[in-house]
Amino acid sequence: MNPGRTLVITTNVFREVIRDRVLYLVGLFAIFLGVCARLLPEVAATTENKIILDVGLAAMSLLGLVIAVFVGTGLVNKEIEKRTVLVLIAKPISRAEFIVGKHLGLSAVLAVLIAAMTLIYLGILSLNRIPYPIGSILVSALYLFFQLSLITAVAIAFGVFTSSLLATLLTFAVYLMGNFTRDLVTLGTLSKNPTIETLTRGLYLVLPDLARLDLKNQAVYGQIPGIETLLANAGYGFLYIVLLLAIATLIFSLREF
Repeated sequence: MNPGRTLVITTNVFREVIRDRVLYLVGLFAIFLGVCARLLPEVAATTENKIILDVGLAAMSLLGLVIAVFVGTGLVNKEIEKRTVLVLIAKPISRAEFIVGKHLGLSAVLAVLIAAMTLIYLGILSLNRIPYPIGSILVSALYLFFQLSLITAVAIAFGVFTSSLLATLLTFAVYLMGNFTRDLVTLGTLSKNPTIETLTRGLYLVLPDLARLDLKNQAVYGQIPGIETLLANAGYGFLYIVLLLAIATLIFSLREF
């Protein structure tokens, strides 16, 4: 795989997504959070109730998810539907470079999006004199990027072999189930049914454990896990992304155009 060719695809994807006015969501986030900070001054000022902190982190996660899913599923699928993929394949670009470049391009957009929203989030909290654990919030934002990058890989993997609509639905399903895989295992254990236990454990092994990369609740109370746990979870996310991109590349290579 040639890094130069991959970088070209990454840059093109980044520019294309930015031109689609995706960053307007940053303005929407700023307005929403500013309104929330004004409407909930008494709640936000308490030391026990951290609603405004929760709302801000949840809004960042939701907006990032929308971009990762709706844009990610169409990155490859639109190229296939419009037949522009034929032009790309005719060039000296491997399938792996194409898939990885697409993923890196959207991941770069998500990084910019999260960074901008985090700065706005911290700025609004500071202006409204709302206390916050800055270190925990920054770590949470970083792991939100890891989570969305993983979801982008899921979206691309589905988008390689199915329609945009179905890929979107499947990606959302993986996101929802990925956040509750641990609960599924617990539910299977409580059922006392061997078949259900096997099924839930199988789902836990196959689906990404997105709870590893979700630190919103801990960040609000400044209770970020230790460095060893953080590194292990980051490594888990990276390996899962590599696996998904490898699967997407394999499926894409087997397709005939």
